[in-house]
Amino acid sequence: MRMDSDHYLGWLALALTPGLGARMAGKLLREMGSPQEIFNASLTELECHQLPASVAQAIHSRRPLSDAAKELAAAQAAGCKLLTWDEPEYPSRLREIYDPSPLLYVLGNIELLNKHLIVGSRRPTPYGNQMAERLGRDLADRRIVVTSGMARGIDSSAHKGTVSSANGASIGILGSGMDVIYPKANKKNFADMQSRGAIIGEFPMGTFPAPQNFPIRNRVIAGIALGVVVVEGARYSESLITARLAMEFGREVFGVPGNATQPTSFGPNQLIKQGAKLVTSCEDIIEELPTPVRAELAAG
Repeated sequence: MRMDSDHYLGWLALALTPGLGARMAGKLLREMGSPQEIFNASLTELECHQLPASVAQAIHSRRPLSDAAKELAAAQAAGCKLLTWDEPEYPSRLREIYDPSPLLYVLGNIELLNKHLIVGSRRPTPYGNQMAERLGRDLADRRIVVTSGMARGIDSSAHKGTVSSANGASIGILGSGMDVIYPKANKKNFADMQSRGAIIGEFPMGTFPAPQNFPIRNRVIAGIALGVVVVEGARYSESLITARLAMEFGREVFGVPGNATQPTSFGPNQLIKQGAKLVTSCEDIIEELPTPVRAELAAG
């Protein structure tokens, strides 16, 4: 992977432009072609692209380009690779959604980002933890990469099961900067993923894990995956948000049935009622994967 400033500074500057965001940045890139074209545009031209006045002025000032040099140095110091959506290593499924991240930060094995990904979601009972760990291990045994948002509970259990397999590799997707481990209890998981998998994010270095970051993060989880497995989740849980996004993106959605008297069973049980595939073992997941993927897994 290249880390030359000529390629990445403009992309970092877009990520650092206040009020721009991934969706608006993506729209600008599609309309104008490149970060260089955007930052070389006149204020009038920027305003013609229906940008808020404050955003157009911030881009025209070129101040984000100065900030980008510091951001590049911080990313390099942390060992991060950068990946833009015009590079072949960028996750192909994520590129298909309507608001992909123009720029990703990556720690670990960048080649895993285009492997076969399944997502686990969160909020545990002992049963939920047991199922997540078992599914993580069994999927990893079949060389499927397990992806999660690195939350407490189900996400951690899925990761624990994944790394217990000799073939295990997992990917964590952050709602914070790459140098901010959240929750702090995830320090070991963070190290495991960096050495045996990958960690990715789109937020600038040092970004605090604010609540509004997690719905943004969830679209990356749903977008990068072949499917979303909801093990447990209450009525208003993030796991249901991720599942709804997965449906919008045309991904497979799976639910592990739970005890109807437990609030944490609402999410998967409701999804199953709505047509999600009922899952009691990894075979239930694998049989729904695209034929080329199943053939590749069968070939070993």
